[in-house]
Amino acid sequence: MTEPGARARNRAQVAASLLEAGRRQLAEVGAAALSVRAVARDMGMAPSALFRYIASRDELLTLLIVDAYDELGAFVEQVEGDVPRADLRGRWRALAHGVRDWAVAHPHEWALLFGSPVPGYDAPGDQTNPAGQRAAAVLARVGADLAATGAGPDALGDDGDVLAAAAVAVLSDGPALPPVLFTHGLLAWTGLIGAVNLIVFETLGRDLAESDALFAYAVRANETLIFGSA
Repeated sequence: MTEPGARARNRAQVAASLLEAGRRQLAEVGAAALSVRAVARDMGMAPSALFRYIASRDELLTLLIVDAYDELGAFVEQVEGDVPRADLRGRWRALAHGVRDWAVAHPHEWALLFGSPVPGYDAPGDQTNPAGQRAAAVLARVGADLAATGAGPDALGDDGDVLAAAAVAVLSDGPALPPVLFTHGLLAWTGLIGAVNLIVFETLGRDLAESDALFAYAVRANETLIFGSA
């Protein structure tokens, strides 16, 4: 192997070990207490050596966030992809349960993505947004396929169309979906995140957090936002 090739392989190995150690530290001390020095000790490296690969705690947090978003997105893509394309409601339910299942299996990563902000950390959107939008993009494709059928939710209230158009207008890059469908999809997505937070963080107690029936009903309630009640 050439010297540049060996260096590239070594860098890739360090990067993989860095993520593994970072996840362990995330589980043990939480995102706010994460430190590059602690991760270096976990890896059996001198901090000065690890700082050649990563410059700061914030850079480590960014790597962990991007990695977690990518894992969540890949899992949601897989479970939604197993449902026939014509079964739009089934695709929504699959992705919703996929988000819940991934969160339960990775509670510390979920907390990093959707829990309290880390004090002093400002996520660089150019690095985190592409991965952060991956799971939501699955729902956007369901919405696009729904719009292609000519179906979609009715606006809520006499001024619902106006309110939905105003909500969409704040976006610098307007969506391709009809304003009401886009707005309802956005609300369904945030409702899904909230329902999963009730489970992961046991916001309303363990009994409700462990209630499959409550989550299934939450999925159904948010489904009506996207597809209507029929």
